[in-house]
Amino acid sequence: MMALPGGRHLDSITLPGQRLHLMQVDSVQRWMEDLKLMTECECMCVLQAKPISLEEDAQGDLILAGGPGPGDPLQLLLKRGWVISTELRRIGQKLAQDRWARVHSMSVRLTCHARSMVSEYSAVSRNSSKEMGQIEKLLMEKCSELSAVTERCLQVENEHVLKSMKACVSETLSMLGQHFGQLLELALTREVQALVRKIDASDNIYTTESTTGNLFSLTQEGAPLCRIIAKEGGVVALFKICRQDTFRCLYPQALRTLASICCVEEGVHQLEKVDGVLCLADILTDDSHSEATRAEAAAVVAQVTSPHLPVTQHLSSFMESMEEIVTALIKLCQEASSGEVFLLASAALANITFFDTMACEMLLQLNAIRVLLEACSDKQRVDTPYTRDQIVTILANMSVLEQCASDIIQENGVQLIMGMLSEKPRSGTPAEVAACERVQQKAAVTLARLSRDPDVAREAVRLSCMSRLIELCRSPSERNSSDAVLVACLAMGIQLQVKKTKISALLWLLFWYVQGCSA
Repeated sequence: MMALPGGRHLDSITLPGQRLHLMQVDSVQRWMEDLKLMTECECMCVLQAKPISLEEDAQGDLILAGGPGPGDPLQLLLKRGWVISTELRRIGQKLAQDRWARVHSMSVRLTCHARSMVSEYSAVSRNSSKEMGQIEKLLMEKCSELSAVTERCLQVENEHVLKSMKACVSETLSMLGQHFGQLLELALTREVQALVRKIDASDNIYTTESTTGNLFSLTQEGAPLCRIIAKEGGVVALFKICRQDTFRCLYPQALRTLASICCVEEGVHQLEKVDGVLCLADILTDDSHSEATRAEAAAVVAQVTSPHLPVTQHLSSFMESMEEIVTALIKLCQEASSGEVFLLASAALANITFFDTMACEMLLQLNAIRVLLEACSDKQRVDTPYTRDQIVTILANMSVLEQCASDIIQENGVQLIMGMLSEKPRSGTPAEVAACERVQQKAAVTLARLSRDPDVAREAVRLSCMSRLIELCRSPSERNSSDAVLVACLAMGIQLQVKKTKISALLWLLFWYVQGCSA
């Protein structure tokens, strides 16, 4: 993990286009590959520090196959950044195991990679700033210090002395990682600034498309880069594109990039400053825009209203446009031609229902329950647990309204929601299993809330809801081994029994729960 200033980290980087080729080679072959990237003196240093080793992990070193493309500083930074951050992590692991020979050889190799990154970036980039020059100097000094101290450790046999030297190595490694993170952030910031300036200055559709694509690729490298892009005016530049009719064909790409940037608070702050919500509302309510454009706008709305971002609660401009946005999103759900479009629109609606309770009343007036429940029977629009998760989230939040119960019964909603209690993953991936758990839990919560209405409670009992609840409580596999689903089912059982004024079925629920736990 790549450390950045302020305690932030940049995860190991995966390139968007050209991928890193990782090779498992012996020491001599690894040195030969390094020849492509390093000066002769560096190669001699690497050769001396890489004896033919019999260690079991000596065959597993990661190297960079081939140099970065000429004149491409971004690719160079991402490639070298990935390699150096990986080496830093592995040195830390070997240090914890007291494997001093490996620590030293990897420290020398790290020095070579750091020197190569500095020299190669200087060759392809514009004149570096004074601050970058200072950090480059500090980085190389720490690299030399790490190589020197680890070499001395190889010659020490006294365990007490080694222990004290280990603390010194650990501190040097930490400082080296900090300087590397600062240098990488400064370099990436410069490249982002160049991309943003290029977007601002361009009136050529092809240049703008290419530059926006590069910016989107950077957003996929993680939150730290999204923060840099937001800080350096990326949000402003992208909304500038979305406000020009000449760039209409680029709206989907620009909006997709905006959605990625707004995964961090800095992106949402910038969106608020440039009246981004108003621009999104205009796009969503304008039928002349393509479905793809409106779907990407819905994705941005879903991102900026995410309950996981506390800053979204202070989006004052969103309240002014909420009715227009909610109406447009319901229409998009109703007319969606694919599951992806429906998912984006319903996800935005689900987040908005958390954002403000007034949204639930708007949805009720817009016949959202009918639209959502009808979509459940359309496999073209609703075909994954992720989409059903959004639908049942909306229904759960709307179920606090008294009028919601009658609309649910009228649209045969009780049976559909009960069907969600049987949600099962198809692929068995952790993400899909988690989505199925959420669907089951929220379905039980929705039915529990709706069962305050005697008509809903009677309908649920008529449809053998209690039998399904007992099954869910008794068998962990039926509830995807989720305790949250179990608690929701018990709460729903209690609500049904209150309405029936009987206790027998509830006792059976608790009995089967105890039996399931003892099994």
